Amino acid sequence: MALLEIKNLSVGFDTSVGLFMAVQGIDLTIDSREVLAIVGESGSGKSVAMLAVMGLLPNTATVTADKMTFEGRDLLTMSDSERRKIVGKDIAMIFQEPIASLNPCFTVGFQIMETLRQHTSLGKKQRHERAVELLRLVGINDAAERLSAYPHQMSGGQCQRVMIAIAIACNPKLLIADEPTTALDVTIQKQILDLLMKLQERHGMGLIMITHDMGVVAETADRVIVQYKGRKMEEADVLTLFENPKSNYTRALLSALPENATGDRLPTVADFHMEGSP
Repeated sequence: MALLEIKNLSVGFDTSVGLFMAVQGIDLTIDSREVLAIVGESGSGKSVAMLAVMGLLPNTATVTADKMTFEGRDLLTMSDSERRKIVGKDIAMIFQEPIASLNPCFTVGFQIMETLRQHTSLGKKQRHERAVELLRLVGINDAAERLSAYPHQMSGGQCQRVMIAIAIACNPKLLIADEPTTALDVTIQKQILDLLMKLQERHGMGLIMITHDMGVVAETADRVIVQYKGRKMEEADVLTLFENPKSNYTRALLSALPENATGDRLPTVADFHMEGSP
């Protein structure tokens, strides 16, 4: 049985000009200990599909699917209270902008311990000890002292590490990382990716990596789904995708990598759109 299984997922939003379909007919499965990359340019519906899984879309969204299960449990018919027991514990998500996702009014220690309070039976002292352990695990120095820091007192890379600490606090079975290295410098990007892969291997999690960076895909993924305008263009294991891409859109993404430049000008996805649709 797959850890997460989705069939024919569609997500639409009510707008002033009618229903806008952000995701159309997506199929997806992931097992424990597997790394699945979902890749595509901004606006391709990557994040929206995963927010549907988390149950975090606004009321203006219409979510339909033939099947959406986690460990065989139906996420579509699950009550809000049942979903709250899973989200943050068994399924966790690292959001795209850590500064925006962390609450500026509370210390990072409070925000880590709140997750533990909601989903575990640990006492106050144990929650504090676990929070220190988590900050150390994600590579933050002076962990005990940093618990009292507010998000604005930490760097972007440190806030990203705090977000990871919150996400893994309850040892989730599935971790969704939404553009986890966005807006970080190259050195910090490498550290964050290495940390995620180490944690995934240590805890045996399923890991969904949402990205537009084909370099990240090559470095982390076992399997890849390519999305464009809310639709799945193709799915393959990572080696097959890079060596023999099937869709025009995937070839465009790969050709836009700097190492694939063949002339003075680097190709863009738009060049391939002019040659034909994906």
